[in-house]
Amino acid sequence: MTTRSPWSCILWDVDGTIVDASDGILSRLDRCLTHFGYPAPTRAELVHWIGPPMYDSFQKNVGMTPEQASEAVSYYRGLGKQDGYTARTRLYPGVGELIAEISAAGIPQATASSKPEVQVVALMEHYGLAEHMQAMAGATPDERTLATKADIVAESLRRLRSMGVDTSRPILVGDRHHDIDGGAANGVPVIFVRWGFSWPHESEGAQAAVDTIVELRRLLLTEEV
Repeated sequence: MTTRSPWSCILWDVDGTIVDASDGILSRLDRCLTHFGYPAPTRAELVHWIGPPMYDSFQKNVGMTPEQASEAVSYYRGLGKQDGYTARTRLYPGVGELIAEISAAGIPQATASSKPEVQVVALMEHYGLAEHMQAMAGATPDERTLATKADIVAESLRRLRSMGVDTSRPILVGDRHHDIDGGAANGVPVIFVRWGFSWPHESEGAQAAVDTIVELRRLLLTEEV
């Protein structure tokens, strides 16, 4: 039996899709916002923070100016480096195994994350997933030069193409509305996973939405005799 895919390559969001980093994010936001004189978010409010670039979230969620947001991002990222990029993170059950299975089937994969690329690489290496990724694209450290999901998806596809990967039928796996928007800007359909941090309506516009890793596998892999 041969395992194939209807897609020529698969792009992955990271936070809320592959990795649950919520404990570490909440801890760093608590310390960062307190440092700048803002109230710390509750766990229930993390849905407002996880996914979009922090530079945007500091402005949207607490009303910082662009200059203040840049300073807050720098402070927040400093805390992440101090704590360790992989501290207080975990893989969502079954995702690592699925990524390995896709790799074994010879289907190219890459990340397309709004998380800083240095953190994306650290996480993929920590969880043994880097070997399954042909490219690991993420945001630039300032989260401004390369930050929008549309630009990061485009960069991920560019890197794959530069390696000779067929990008004619790509799919993006993500958990937030900005994944759908970023995919649409590049003509990339999205499979929306509901185990991350999202509101129920955010899956609107996705090619499909799934609740379990079994459902996701069915959409990414097919088996032929």
